[in-house]
Amino acid sequence: MAGWKMAYHANCWGPLGGDAVGVTSIGRLAYRTFGDMNLAAREIAAAGYKGIEFFDGNVLDGEADDFASLRRTLAETGLALVAVYSGGNFIFADVLEEELARIGKAADAAQALGAEHLVVGGGARRLSGARSGDYDALAAALDKVVAIAEARGLKAQYHPHLSTIVETPAEVARIFEKTAIGFCPDTAHLAAAGGDPAALVTGHAARITYVHLKGWRRDPFTFVPVGEGDCDNGAVIRALKAIGYDGWICNELDAWPDPAAGARDSLRFVEAEAAKA
Repeated sequence: MAGWKMAYHANCWGPLGGDAVGVTSIGRLAYRTFGDMNLAAREIAAAGYKGIEFFDGNVLDGEADDFASLRRTLAETGLALVAVYSGGNFIFADVLEEELARIGKAADAAQALGAEHLVVGGGARRLSGARSGDYDALAAALDKVVAIAEARGLKAQYHPHLSTIVETPAEVARIFEKTAIGFCPDTAHLAAAGGDPAALVTGHAARITYVHLKGWRRDPFTFVPVGEGDCDNGAVIRALKAIGYDGWICNELDAWPDPAAGARDSLRFVEAEAAKA
């Protein structure tokens, strides 16, 4: 498959959320899947994947004992930890130091466990809407994330996300004019925001060293396996082949009645489309 290595995100094996204490303590705020990460890894490996991505909260749970349980899980399943996902508001100067310190801890964990990528989302959208200076603040913060990652031998990626100030194609272009960080396209989020994910891959090819493929259905709004719904991931796969992409691809699905089946279905779709491309 064009040299691609396939990973899957562990976020489907339980409800998604964050650490509630982060509401009052920015330095403790992290993403989290409230589920069995060992089970997720076993089923991801059994589905045929070679790598896995975790949220920062799930990884940082193991820092007290040098990630012994997670190291054992990775060794037993043969999976590589490809990426750790974190994020922040990034536009509020008073809390930025705390946010970056927390992301630094996630990067430390990623480095210790041999990951290649540090992926961040964020860029808070104010209740009153985005202000022009918010993009400059976000870009400056993302450049600091790049420095955090590079100091640990990691590649930093920015993941545009619904509910942030970087959703639409114009907003994606605006932020990448201001920051050097890599681009981790999440195809479902890009499509749901009105974008053409394949065109965005082509237009930002030089920035892409890691990819999230996800399916999305417009009505009712829901995320689905990669080959289903209204996001043309087949076109994305053709675009990735056309630009000569040869890195990791992480299939992702936020919630599904049978997570293992969703992982298998998504992998089969990518393999079939890659073979046709």
